Amino acid sequence: MTDLLVQTSDAVTSVAPARVVEVYDFRRPTTLAREHSRALELAFETFARQWGTQLTAKVRVLSQVTCEQLSMLTYDEYAASLPPLTAMVLLPVEGAGAKAVIQFPLDAVLTWVSHMLGASKPLPTPDRTFTPIEQALVRKLVDDALDDLRYSLGTLLVQPISVGTFQFNSQFAQAASKGDLMIVATFAIRVGDRVAPGTLAIPAEVLLPQLGEAVPTISAAAARDLLDAQVATVPVGVSLQLAPAEVLPSVVLGLAVGDLVRLPHAQHRPLTITVDGEPIGTAAVGANGSRLAGIVVTSNPAGTTTNSERS
Repeated sequence: MTDLLVQTSDAVTSVAPARVVEVYDFRRPTTLAREHSRALELAFETFARQWGTQLTAKVRVLSQVTCEQLSMLTYDEYAASLPPLTAMVLLPVEGAGAKAVIQFPLDAVLTWVSHMLGASKPLPTPDRTFTPIEQALVRKLVDDALDDLRYSLGTLLVQPISVGTFQFNSQFAQAASKGDLMIVATFAIRVGDRVAPGTLAIPAEVLLPQLGEAVPTISAAAARDLLDAQVATVPVGVSLQLAPAEVLPSVVLGLAVGDLVRLPHAQHRPLTITVDGEPIGTAAVGANGSRLAGIVVTSNPAGTTTNSERS
């Protein structure tokens, strides 16, 4: 036996990475199913890439948008997570009572506008509401972003969506009722050397119907049919076997070329058909062209061998 000696040194210490724990709220157990979450993540990642390209063209500064998180929150929770003074563009969705929202910091948007108006370097911009000219430019940016959103979501967004009013106080913006569920995507928007957070919230009632059932219900009969169909496509090993002979290890160790091993298998008895070692029938030795073959004599798919097959 080998002993393992482990030595430790006080000079070397290891720091375990911090664990991120997400608190589960039993008062609101509604969450996105894994299949739904993955489909939406792919769509919003596509939107982020398209939006980054669009910003680069409009702002004339190298831009990149990254989708960082996707969650489902009530509108009250979403509004509470935003700063009190921020830029919120309400997006009416045809046929839906609640509105979608696209949000970003005021100072970041004013920097984008200064680039659009010809500024080569970002200017210090205090948090303030937009002038009519700035609001028109931002409306054009959001309108172009909605084109990217429609393309990225594809069949997930079937209702028309448009640019509505501007709001600058997250606590007074009435985009939806407090308990309405929203699909919220969080983005990191890099324009030049500056990174700003942004969010896009879409009513869950607009997207979830197109996602379908996460775990469709399957009847017992259908489940059996699906299982049979799957098993039928799995390759297995089939072999023809003679009856085994029991010998001593000394006989096996002493085998040499030309030795004769006596098998308890009668000449008239067919060979046993086995699938991965399990007998399922018997077959006689035959030929198929230049290859040996087995001619099935009896078939027993259940895997039990009859007395006549054992004799």
